[in-house]
Amino acid sequence: MRITIATALPPFTLNLWQDLQVMLSYDFMRQALLAGTLLSIVAGLVGYFVVLRHQAFAGESLSDVAFTGALGGAALGINPILSLIITTVVVALAMGGFGERLRGRDVAIGTVLSWVLGLGVFFLSLFTAHMSGTGTGFSGVTVLFGNILGVSTDQLRTIVLVSGGVMVLLLLFARPLLFASLDPDVAAAHGVPVRALGLGFMVLLAITVSEATLSVGALLVFALLLLPAAIAYQVVSRPLAALGLAAILAVACTWVGIAIGFYTGYPSSVCISLLAFVSYVVVVGGSSRVVQVWRKKKIIRA
Repeated sequence: MRITIATALPPFTLNLWQDLQVMLSYDFMRQALLAGTLLSIVAGLVGYFVVLRHQAFAGESLSDVAFTGALGGAALGINPILSLIITTVVVALAMGGFGERLRGRDVAIGTVLSWVLGLGVFFLSLFTAHMSGTGTGFSGVTVLFGNILGVSTDQLRTIVLVSGGVMVLLLLFARPLLFASLDPDVAAAHGVPVRALGLGFMVLLAITVSEATLSVGALLVFALLLLPAAIAYQVVSRPLAALGLAAILAVACTWVGIAIGFYTGYPSSVCISLLAFVSYVVVVGGSSRVVQVWRKKKIIRA
């Protein structure tokens, strides 16, 4: 569905500075850009560790869990944001702890996800039958696809506080977490609390997914979390530089996606995820082509 407000806005021009000034003249755009910037930085930083620790399936699963938690809270008359955060954190801890005992993280995640998705369908039916259309301003579509252009002042405060806390914690524990992610056995031998760091990171991942769900959407938050980090992982070998690049790429995709949504009326969250996907395809495809050419030249010289 297109955003009808776009028909009343000035058209896009090639004067980018003027276009930026037009966007920033609206309160809702300033809030959307600030919220998107904070969410993107957190998603880029956390997403790099998701890629490094091979926990992409866990991140995707938590986005589905976020959908269940938000709808469960709405259907039961609980604050959807509170229920969303609690549900994702509890399930993230279950995934981390259960997976370590089974020595099979994917099996643990699949086991947890199967009943969580079934629970989400149940809550969706309850919400549709009893709560939809009651004037609460909450809808299943908002949870699925988000509405970053509709971020309220209260939501922005929450995003600022939560994002700031996640970034501080992640930067404080970045070095031991990086050590534990690259070589957990050696890290454990040096006294690094690998299991505790793993569980703590799952909590940070759950909080990141939770705070981004109502803005970007449960179905699209995974793209912002994974794809910029995957690009940085492909092109940069130094972890600290890759962390910074992942955050920058996530912010760039978010700003351009919001601008496209503003001037075209299309959902900004869809534009953001599409930009991230296209960027990843271009980078991975270009990298593969460069490697093939280099190998071919090496064979010819030999």
